[in-house]
Amino acid sequence: MKREFNVIIDRDTDGYFVASVPNLAGCHTQAKSLDELIERIREAIALCLEFEDEQDSLDFLGVNKLILTY
Repeated sequence: MKREFNVIIDRDTDGYFVASVPNLAGCHTQAKSLDELIERIREAIALCLEFEDEQDSLDFLGVNKLILTY
């Protein structure tokens, strides 16, 4: 079965790449390189799918940028 997932990728202040999958609760990982990150998020997705029936999944709606001024 083929499934597609949206993956959000950020870089933290220490230089690590962080990936998360909004449709799968708790599905996230981090790595020093993008290649390693892609490999790790594939593994994380596979693990999350094993337990998907036990969790409520979310429908991805989009990404918004919020700018706060204080």
